[in-house]
Amino acid sequence: MKMSRNIILISLVFASAFVYANDRKYASITFADAAALAVASSAGLKHSRSSQEIMEGAWKWGLRQYLPRFSFNVSENDRLQQLSADSFIKNYGINLDQLVWDYGTVMSRKLERMEIDLSNSRLERMAGEVAESAISAYRNVLSSRAILDIKTAALGILEEQRRILSEEVKLGLTLEIDLASADISIADAKLDIYSLKLELDEMEKQFAELLGFDSLPVLTEKVDVNRRAGISTLTAIAAVAAAADLARKQNPELIEMRHSIKKKQMELKYASNSWIPTLRLTGSFALSGSRYPLTSYNWSVGINIEFSGPWIQNKFGMQTGWEHSSFGKYDKTAMIQNAFTPLPDPASSYGKKQTALALALENEKYDTTLERISRIAANAVEKCALAEQKLILALESAALGSERCRVEEVRLGLGHITRNKLMEILIEQTQREITLIQAATAILEAERELERFLDLRPGGLDDFLSSINKKR
Repeated sequence: MKMSRNIILISLVFASAFVYANDRKYASITFADAAALAVASSAGLKHSRSSQEIMEGAWKWGLRQYLPRFSFNVSENDRLQQLSADSFIKNYGINLDQLVWDYGTVMSRKLERMEIDLSNSRLERMAGEVAESAISAYRNVLSSRAILDIKTAALGILEEQRRILSEEVKLGLTLEIDLASADISIADAKLDIYSLKLELDEMEKQFAELLGFDSLPVLTEKVDVNRRAGISTLTAIAAVAAAADLARKQNPELIEMRHSIKKKQMELKYASNSWIPTLRLTGSFALSGSRYPLTSYNWSVGINIEFSGPWIQNKFGMQTGWEHSSFGKYDKTAMIQNAFTPLPDPASSYGKKQTALALALENEKYDTTLERISRIAANAVEKCALAEQKLILALESAALGSERCRVEEVRLGLGHITRNKLMEILIEQTQREITLIQAATAILEAERELERFLDLRPGGLDDFLSSINKKR
């Protein structure tokens, strides 16, 4: 996750993918496509992006504080009097106020920018969570479909064995109770399949809804029991070091904490330098008179300096100008003002100490998290390696179970076992094949967990491992 990512651009890309996929209702999608579509169709993310854009726009308009501020005033005061002469006074003026330097304004804008960046980081993490939920739903659907296929195929085999058993009962070669036992096994298998179909149907509906579809598109990814994670025992040591190093750079949690520390550092700097004075320039020009054209005018320029701290507050202003009356007289004006306030807010002096304490706490939390992230990175790599070992063992178990089924069929033909016993063995083999699917799914889950931890795109682990192998 890089903070330089443009959130608006990302949202446009995701939105384009969303529209494109909806136009092609039966288009096939990969893990990456599912993640993008889920992000694009998330109402919560859309609202958060809109709020983020509003924050960005408000921050940009904050530049107005550095630009000159003009104000215009117009007044006509006509007085008709019975006991004295009427008076007509007309005034037209323009005032200028220009901020030259205000440390508080500068730091406030920097803090606002950091808050926006931090919000961007949170938004990206939120998008990552939505994408991850889609990938997880994708995996669950694939696993459930594969398990359903295995159970359906096993049911067909059991029904064929039951048909043969029924013929044997008719010929008097076996007992009715054996047929009843077979019927119970088949009924249990059908009930199991029915329950799984209901779960899968609901799972697919929820997945389609998450993607923004009315019906689920074709899923191109498969649960491949022959696929390997790529992290073997030999490469695990190198992968652990590389993963820990990459996690320290790219882990979303660490990135967010680094932004938080920078913000705390900026707040401490602000609190330490709050005594720096504010400097403003002012100017005005006005026309006045009793009739048009107005012949009297005046202008003035001034400077205002304000210093404010916990112990002392001082406001100093100086102004000079020139007045020209309608009688042709010129007058020069000058004014100096100073306001001194002792002990305006002594309690605010503790703000710096509180900010320093908050920064120290953030640094301690960061150091602790950095160590934890390194351990988790190592564990995530080892988990991938263990998942691969588990898959290898599941493959061997399934292969041995298949060979056992073949041998038991021979034993059945020799009359050493009953057909019901063979059906029990076939059911056990079905469970081994399901375990194999679960082991293959566990590899996908472990890989994605590592990819997410390292902030890699879906499928980016292969490139990561390739880079490690090249360095070796």
